[in-house]
Amino acid sequence: MKKRPLLLPRKQKILAELGENIKLARLRRKLNIQQVAERANIGRNTIISIEKGASTVSMGAYMQVLSVLALEKDLLLVAKDDVLGRKLQDAGLTTKKRAPKRKGNK
Repeated sequence: MKKRPLLLPRKQKILAELGENIKLARLRRKLNIQQVAERANIGRNTIISIEKGASTVSMGAYMQVLSVLALEKDLLLVAKDDVLGRKLQDAGLTTKKRAPKRKGNK
């Protein structure tokens, strides 16, 4: 039996919102579930799960659907502006000591 990811309700809500956004994008393009499934080469049930924000669906399946909807580049925005990470990185930076001056002329 496969181990399913355990998500806290807040994280599951984020996935549900992603699924809803994908569904709305599909509807704006006037595509039905079957059309997206065929173009993404995945099953109808997987599309339905994605639109519900299922955590058991692979990232690759999400990517296939985003690609069909011409939204795959949206994934490049994830962690692009990592404000917290940059602050942590800056806090951990140390200044290097300057090399000692050479004595004598050469």
